[in-house]
This record gives sequence, structure tokens and C-alpha cells, in this order.
Amino acid sequence: MSLRFVVDPARPDDAALAVDAAVAALASGEPVVFPTETVYGIACRPDLAAATARLFEVKRRPEGLALPVLAATAEEALALAGRPPAAPWFRGVPFWPGPVTFVLPRGERSKGWPLGAREETIALRVPDHPIARAVLERSGPLAVSSANVSGEAPASTEGELVEAFGDLVAVYLVIPEALRPEDRSRRRHTSRSRRGRWRPGAPSPCRGSRARAALDSR
Repeated sequence: MSLRFVVDPARPDDAALAVDAAVAALASGEPVVFPTETVYGIACRPDLAAATARLFEVKRRPEGLALPVLAATAEEALALAGRPPAAPWFRGVPFWPGPVTFVLPRGERSKGWPLGAREETIALRVPDHPIARAVLERSGPLAVSSANVSGEAPASTEGELVEAFGDLVAVYLVIPEALRPEDRSRRRHTSRSRRGRWRPGAPSPCRGSRARAALDSR
């Protein structure tokens, strides 16, 4: 039976019990759902093959699509990469925390993580959401994808989340519908814009307006 908690992003300290439950489930290899600044994410341990395999199964996500990894801080995220971008703009522009994903060569720590078919690179992001970061501060980096069945629109309410995953998810952390962000993040997400992903050698994403992205809905 899944556990469900209603959490208020404006009062993350009041979500301690919910975060405890989520962290315990993650440590045992179970998937967990929590909010990010774009859409709900479904998360698991990135270093445990059984955990990532279950996430692929629950989402019905093709394993050719590697799972992104979220971390609580930029330092923790970059520690998973083999080398950060050398371009001056990378260190001078505050992309993180925020909805921007960098695809970088894997470092020693993440080299063997079973994230999908792409074994040489890792997609990294630091979310700008107090509940997501509260979980990540306790759990460490997590493999996270959007909370939806692959190919369908991301779930945006507790009812939609439970309808999609039921008891296949161990813990749900949901925010009251009155506090839900506007649906612009959902529209942006389902359009599958790739503007928020950057790979070494590509043009700088800081040209023009700040690049934006959500979790991969596939």
C-alpha cells in the first residue's frame, strides 16, 4: 500500500515526516513521486540496478532513453561528471538551481550507474523546489523522470498520479491543488522542447532568454 503525503512547498520543515518516508523507501530501492518546479518527478536510487529497472518498468519507458539525475546542489551534481564545461559562461551564469539539464561525460562515481543505454554521459540537474531539494539533501542524487506513463502527459494532480501508478509507487509527496503552479510548465513539458539540455561543444544556452526545460516525459 502506497503512502501519500500532502506537503506545502512554502513550509518544507513541516514535511519532515513525509521526507523521512520518501528517503526510507528510496533507500530500499522503491520508487517515489515528489514535486519539482516544473512537473512531478518519479525517482529512484541511481546506483541500484533493480531500482532503475523498476522505474523503467513503472513508467513503461524505453531503456534507450537514459534517466536524468537530480542533485541537491551544483557541487554535488558536478561531482558526478568527468569534467565540467570549460566555457567561461558556465561558471559565470547561475543556471542552477533551476530547470536546466546539462549532459556531461560521466565521472568515476556515476560510471557504472544503470541509467539506460547511454553509458558514457549523464544528464544532470539541480531542481529549484524546496520539497525536491529536501528529499535530495537526505537521499543523495536520484534518477528522476517525469511522473507519467511514457508518451502520456505528465500527471499534475494526486488523482492523476495515483491513476497512473497506483501502488507501484511507494510514497507520493503531493502539493495541494490550490498551490499548484500554472499549467504553463505542463504545456512546455509536453511540447518536448529540448532547449534546456546542453552538451559540450554545443552553443552556449545563455544566449537570449534563460534556457528552460522540464523532466523528460518519454
